[in-house]
Amino acid sequence: MDPKETLEHLKSINGGRVHRSLEAVYDVCQELLDRGECNFSYENVARAGDGRGVPRAQSLRNKTGEIYRILIGSFSAISQTKKGPKKSVSESSWIQDIDDAKIRFLVMRQASELLEANRLIREFVPPGTEIYIDDRGGLRPDFRLDSSERRALEYLLSEEFLRAFGFHAGKYGDVIDSTGNKVFKPGTLGALKKSLLYL
Repeated sequence: MDPKETLEHLKSINGGRVHRSLEAVYDVCQELLDRGECNFSYENVARAGDGRGVPRAQSLRNKTGEIYRILIGSFSAISQTKKGPKKSVSESSWIQDIDDAKIRFLVMRQASELLEANRLIREFVPPGTEIYIDDRGGLRPDFRLDSSERRALEYLLSEEFLRAFGFHAGKYGDVIDSTGNKVFKPGTLGALKKSLLYL
């Protein structure tokens, strides 16, 4: 579905209040396309249509701006096909091959939503940035140390405990007695410190 068909379809399924702003968005996008512009971001469209009845960029992103996003997405898809010989086939050119107008419209809508989602991701997260998501939630109360357990762990880490039994801390986080035998395995002191810190 080309942008003109998309405009007519959107006007047919929406009330008369949005017709003027839909036409304003269409006119601005058509001007951008005629100039060879391929940046159909909401900011760019809103900036070009400032004072001409085009909603602001934030309004285009809101739930109520879905009809405008679909229209802008149709221009974005057209501009991708006109980019030139860099790509022999654009990523969204297959949409135009769909015969059923309703299905083509729905696919175009999904494609414009995908373009917007990818644009938002690039806007918030620079390329190459790794994101780690920890969805384990907070610790349950029964995993917290009570005061006596905390004091016991603090005592095991204290110099008082080490001196009382003739122990000393090894260089690998272990505890060694006066004869050189390991009382606590390597990493034990670090594990105790982390337990106190996080529990």
